[in-house]
Amino acid sequence: MNSTSTLNRVPAHTDDEINRRIREETEQRLAYYDTHKNEIPARLAQLNREWDIERTLEANASTLAFAGVLLGSSVDRRWLALPAVVTAFLFQHAVQGWCPPLPILRRIGFRTSDEINQERFALKALRGDFDLLSQASDRLAAIWRAVRHTSF
Repeated sequence: MNSTSTLNRVPAHTDDEINRRIREETEQRLAYYDTHKNEIPARLAQLNREWDIERTLEANASTLAFAGVLLGSSVDRRWLALPAVVTAFLFQHAVQGWCPPLPILRRIGFRTSDEINQERFALKALRGDFDLLSQASDRLAAIWRAVRHTSF
């Protein structure tokens, strides 16, 4: 997969040190839950509520654009530059996988949906959710059911 694919575009445009830190923090959490399996359901619930970087960018962009339109229509027309800049950044992110807020959000710790899903899948494997798949009479059907019914 090339570095501009949808799956890899955010990490490809993130400083290696930040990617490493995010990966190490995930690995440390997994090591903890390996010895505290009873706490895995609570962590999975947290992951279901975690905002990924795409959602965060979209929410921030729409908030700023909406504020710019409101201020532009009620205070001063120059505020209309704000939604123009914000939507340009959002478009840049859609096309290139990078925009000016991205490094800041990654440094804060926002992860991609794939990074969140990797932790989720690893926790479910630690919990034993997939242990019986190899023993199923129709392995492929069992695997497909498990994947479809696994909340990512």
